[in-house]
Amino acid sequence: MLEQLVPVIAPVLVAAGIGFGWARLGRPFDTELITSLVFYVGTPSLVLATFIKLGTISATFAELALAALLSIALCGAIGAVILRAAGLSLRTYLPALMFANTGNLGLPLSLFAFGEPGLALAIAIFAVNSVVQMTVGPLIASGQASLRRVTRTPVIWAVALAVLLVLTGTRPPQWFVNTVQLLSGMTIPLMLLALGFSLARLKVKSLGRSAAIGALRLGLGFGIALALAELFGFTGATRGVLIIQCSMPVAVFQYLFAQMYNRSPEEIAGTIVTSTLLSFVTLPALLLFVL
Repeated sequence: MLEQLVPVIAPVLVAAGIGFGWARLGRPFDTELITSLVFYVGTPSLVLATFIKLGTISATFAELALAALLSIALCGAIGAVILRAAGLSLRTYLPALMFANTGNLGLPLSLFAFGEPGLALAIAIFAVNSVVQMTVGPLIASGQASLRRVTRTPVIWAVALAVLLVLTGTRPPQWFVNTVQLLSGMTIPLMLLALGFSLARLKVKSLGRSAAIGALRLGLGFGIALALAELFGFTGATRGVLIIQCSMPVAVFQYLFAQMYNRSPEEIAGTIVTSTLLSFVTLPALLLFVL
């Protein structure tokens, strides 16, 4: 059991732990710079590099993307019913239930659990989650759609370009391939360092409610992923990646949106911290289930 789990969990915990320790030691860490590098350079490069390696979009890849979309929709629908029953604000808490941390945690876990094929599958879910998160997330929090935010989200353009290249059978110049592969290499390490640093700096409020919502995010994602895996008939790495990605904690981006639209940012910070800590506890069981 340890031989299976340690190689998958240890790199994630060590990298995030370095970021956490860095913050606790008061060492300089330019969060805005790191986040911008990942958002504008690293993630689009990772998407492009992965699609170029794939060379084709298989039916499984497309089905996995559809399953990811359905997972977000179901989390939103079920989450809305639960939040209304609890008398909690949908604008504040619903995005936290809908959008999982498929980037900072989901990508490295999928990579270490299933290798490069697992990362390629995880990219499908991450891309869908990113597009919906950057469009529907602000719409829920603010009550207004923002076309400008959509057009300024690099991963959307990266996905569009990657799909175009694959569908047309176009092979980019080797200098371009080498460049995106080089830049993509920084993405996952920086994501994990930034995650650890953010966990150390986020201020938690209303711990009990935050923990309940964080636990609900993990449980909803896992249950819906199981059902969708059965529905689509996924097996092996495809099933494992779907369950891993859907079972991730609250996405860190939700804190930024909560701050931007004044939707109780400290409480959303609590859902991120508690759900991430809970996920570290449940990871061994989750990985044993899918491996």
